[in-house]
Amino acid sequence: MEIEITAEEREAIKTTVAEALEKNSYRRDRLLPILQEVQGRLGYLPREAMEQIASSLKIPEVDVYSVATFYNQFRLNPPGEHQIKVCMGTACHMAGGHIIMDSFARRLNIKEGETTPDRKFSLERVACVGCCALAPVVVVNENVEGKVRPTRVDGILMALGKEIGKKNEEEKR
Repeated sequence: MEIEITAEEREAIKTTVAEALEKNSYRRDRLLPILQEVQGRLGYLPREAMEQIASSLKIPEVDVYSVATFYNQFRLNPPGEHQIKVCMGTACHMAGGHIIMDSFARRLNIKEGETTPDRKFSLERVACVGCCALAPVVVVNENVEGKVRPTRVDGILMALGKEIGKKNEEEKR
């Protein structure tokens, strides 16, 4: 799902990339630090930023994209106002973490790794968060929710201001 970028954001992307490239002397061997700098300032790596980096470093766009997708640290979508991270460590996976992920994805109408078009919610898969006794675990805005069941997904979203009933009615039409 493509997120719309405003003119202000487009300008911020151009400026941020230009500054990161300058700071790293436009060196190809500094691609990773350039990507880290851009994400550190923007919160993610927009497609436009990767295109600008590739053009400026005179390397194929696919090379920039392959580095960005190889490393787990990079996000290709902006983080949502509310970040939902579903633990998929062994204990959580075995306790139904994948079912919890599917429940959030269905309710938010996005896939893992995406952000809702209104940028209110983002959904991520994370490795073990260290709360195995509470499996399955969801981290919502850095708050740990333990022993999450599909029936709790609506409650978690409603507590964050998501209008579940209204959305469900619209889906039925």
